[in-house]
Amino acid sequence: MRVHIRFAFAFLAAIVLLIAEAPPAEARSPYDGYTYNNKFDPVASLNGYAYMDSIDGFDNEAGPFNKPQDLYVAADDTIYIADTGNNRIVHMDANKRVLGIYGSTDGDGKLNGPKGVFAAEDGTVYVADTKNSRIAVFDHSGRFVKDFRDPKSPLLGEKFLYLPSKVIVDKRGYLSIVCDGLYQGLLQLDPNGEFAGLFGGNHVAFNVTRILTNLIATKEQKAQMSGDKPPEFSNLFQDAEGFIYTTTLGTETLQVKRLSAVGVDTLNAQESAIGRYGDYRMKITNDKRKFNSFVDVSVDSQGFITALDKITGRAFQYDSLGNLLFAFGGLGAQNGLMLTPSSIAQTSDGIIYIADETRNRIDRFRVTAFGELVHQASVLYADGRYEESQEPWAQVLRLNSNYNLAYLAIGKSLSKQEKYTEAMRYFKQARAYEEYSDAFLEQRKIFLRKHFIESVLVLIAVGVLLRTVIGWRRRKRKLFLKRQMSAVRAEGGEVR
Repeated sequence: MRVHIRFAFAFLAAIVLLIAEAPPAEARSPYDGYTYNNKFDPVASLNGYAYMDSIDGFDNEAGPFNKPQDLYVAADDTIYIADTGNNRIVHMDANKRVLGIYGSTDGDGKLNGPKGVFAAEDGTVYVADTKNSRIAVFDHSGRFVKDFRDPKSPLLGEKFLYLPSKVIVDKRGYLSIVCDGLYQGLLQLDPNGEFAGLFGGNHVAFNVTRILTNLIATKEQKAQMSGDKPPEFSNLFQDAEGFIYTTTLGTETLQVKRLSAVGVDTLNAQESAIGRYGDYRMKITNDKRKFNSFVDVSVDSQGFITALDKITGRAFQYDSLGNLLFAFGGLGAQNGLMLTPSSIAQTSDGIIYIADETRNRIDRFRVTAFGELVHQASVLYADGRYEESQEPWAQVLRLNSNYNLAYLAIGKSLSKQEKYTEAMRYFKQARAYEEYSDAFLEQRKIFLRKHFIESVLVLIAVGVLLRTVIGWRRRKRKLFLKRQMSAVRAEGGEVR
């Protein structure tokens, strides 16, 4: 009897131990991390971000969200939410405490389908009040101050329909606005709401077929072709240095840009940038290739760019040079997956907020220990401090031997230290053929400098040997011809 009791206790203890050691259900990520190698093939990777929790409004006085369309994190790390379906802006802190609600009461400040929000450092809130065709302005207490309505300019044309969907304000007080249906670029207004120009527009993609057809097309066909318009911007973000980042729908390349003060894309001008973002191998359906559709972008203080794709439901994070670091999220109903992602933002502590307009909530993601290690190494690498980045990149490889960027970074570090033979091994692993070739040339130069005398002697010896061989062959040929001539004369023949 005692044996059975002891066995039962031991069995129960084992079960309790297994339960205690088992990770909670939330810890099991519903998505697999991956990056790409130099051939743009996906390779498995540890996750850089993990699902943390969700905010849906049910647990505070704001009430449930309805189709949130935009997020903005202010300088004090509080977050503004364009709660589009409820026609309001909700201001919250990181503890889900409601700090204010804008545009929900009747009057001049009543919002109608707001799609975008921005908060200045002094607490002034600018709202892209889409269905009211205006930018509504509120003070820090939530009181309506003024609005900027339909701007006028010949550049916009007589048929221009003013539907602002996203807005940012620079330090001068100038507004940059994404407008639904405006393909010429960002609409800019001065601090008084007057038209100030169009900024940083996209271009029609290069198409050889269009050029060849244009050479032989009729006037009617050319008129129809001239109707091809560049893709519209879908969202924008302004970093601390004043650069404006944009996202674009309906294009396979240059979906994310960083515009300078004169509208030049400085992100894809980087030597290491490839100008293509998201999934490199989208599926082809109905004979048409599907493109990633980026709906928002966020950039943190270290320059990490996180772009949100509506088609795959994933967030893709890049360093300041455009190198992919992580992809996380996906489509689905589990925590950590989205149905219709609409906006992304990030607080100074690294927490990423993603709005899901179908699930009427905002998911929060925290960086993992692996993600922090990659960030540490990436900052050093992007700054050109390759030698300092070597050790953290080596730690990354110990955790994930598939991380292609680590091989490239270590290879560059070794090249800086003139350890070209070792660098070539890492470049080969990364399939970085240009860097491998450069390291090989440098290694050859070092070898020749180190063995200059021996090299010269070898070259002299080879020259003497070639000269001797060539001379011997000439003498042998002359002797052969002389014998032939002698044989002919001996037979009484005539030598011609």
